[in-house]
Amino acid sequence: MGGDRWRRGLGPATGVAPATRVDRFEIFFDLVFVVSFFIITRATAANVTPGELLHALLVLAVLWWCWVVHSAVAARLRLGEGFVPILMVVGMVALFTFALALPQTFGDLDKGSAGPVLVTISYVVIRLVHTALYRYATRDDPPARRKLRLFLPEALISASLLLVAALLPPRVSPEVGPWLRDGLWIAVVAIQYSSGLLAGTDGWKITSAEHWTERYDLILIIALGESVISVGVGGNLLGQAVTWPAIPAAISGILFTAALWWAHFDMIGPSARIALHAAQGHARVTLARDAYAYLYLPMIAGVILFAIGAEELVRIVTDPAGGPMEHGHGPAVPLLFAGVMVYFAANMAFQWRALRTLSWTRVGVLALLAAALPVGQHLPALGALGLLTTICVALVAAELVIFADSRAALRRLIHEEKASAEENEAAWRARWHDGGESAPHRP
Repeated sequence: MGGDRWRRGLGPATGVAPATRVDRFEIFFDLVFVVSFFIITRATAANVTPGELLHALLVLAVLWWCWVVHSAVAARLRLGEGFVPILMVVGMVALFTFALALPQTFGDLDKGSAGPVLVTISYVVIRLVHTALYRYATRDDPPARRKLRLFLPEALISASLLLVAALLPPRVSPEVGPWLRDGLWIAVVAIQYSSGLLAGTDGWKITSAEHWTERYDLILIIALGESVISVGVGGNLLGQAVTWPAIPAAISGILFTAALWWAHFDMIGPSARIALHAAQGHARVTLARDAYAYLYLPMIAGVILFAIGAEELVRIVTDPAGGPMEHGHGPAVPLLFAGVMVYFAANMAFQWRALRTLSWTRVGVLALLAAALPVGQHLPALGALGLLTTICVALVAAELVIFADSRAALRRLIHEEKASAEENEAAWRARWHDGGESAPHRP
């Protein structure tokens, strides 16, 4: 009796409607990914080596797969309704623990397996939560339920390999252990992403294209926010006396991050959203998988790479021992330029997959960044930041002029769409004032 009252008090879990938008709980859930991106960037920036970069990308890939599975659940079930938030809080706790233990995942083997085992346990809990929710969401959809059974082997194999990677390497020779651990993580990533391609699209469903695109756009904005954090907190601009080199360094960090935001969200992102709305059935699911679930990952990886480079360059600029004329040393400048190049290359792949078009301006900026990289390595740290910022801002300015007509047409279309949607919503809600049968009951 008490259980029935408890379930009635929570209310029913509801499915995703065709015009569903992201709800507040989903944004709350994303705060854990803010922490995850921050930890990955901080842990890697503390000791930038090829091995550490590989580890960061492996952790990011596994974390992103959790996000992909999460988005598949959110495409069918409202995460802020009924009993679902309770399970999602359990998932948030597991994901937060996963993020906190990440720095120990690839630590010294002689420190034991506690951190890697905690990562594995957290991963298993996350996948169990998502599996339970997806199973509930597809209770009346046999084809989708069969698809879930196809993915269970991937989850079991991934968790098993992560556990082996946590327990076995410390028990073998110090020369073999790190290679074995890295190889097992690479195998996990390969199994996860190949399973998404091999399983096909039968049984999957994207009910709301609006929700799907908004969900991925928000996580990309979170990643771009990591670049801002790196310039500010990572460069230790807070807590120091303000110096004149710190001001242009901070301005450059904000400007080139804003330019990268503009490069995607001004035209390409909105156009891709319309393309996903227009696609139906198999074509919609394939587009959602390829363009969003897969191609957003290298964009976010590019953001983290240039955030690490930007943090190091800002630190050099603000360090009293170095100063504004100190050159960027080590991998700082290559990471900064290479990260932006990865971001643009992935964004071009996204544009091609979603829209079947390529912008010659993006091809040109990639070539320009490749040519500017060796120049930036011979400039002071502030000059390298300024050079990259100039290139990114120049791209935005050029596209504003070159694609002015296309941009205006896209804006008109978006405005008409929003105006029509708001008129329909206003007409529907007008019934609340009429006191008709469809009016909601007041508590």
